[in-house]
Amino acid sequence: MSRPSVDDMLSGKQSRYSLVIAVAKRAREIAQTAEDNGEILTEKPVNMALKEFQAHKFNIIEPDINE
Repeated sequence: MSRPSVDDMLSGKQSRYSLVIAVAKRAREIAQTAEDNGEILTEKPVNMALKEFQAHKFNIIEPDINE
């Protein structure tokens, strides 16, 4: 299993915590979609979500703390 670099997936403003939360939410979406469609996943949803974030298919948007 390849381990993607966390630094490669984060831009300067994003925290590791936000990446963990985003990957977990996306993994739940992948698992739910597969369950709803009756699909059997050959790969773990977390790995699929990590690959999507590594490929920059999704962006993590954090709220501005100064607002």
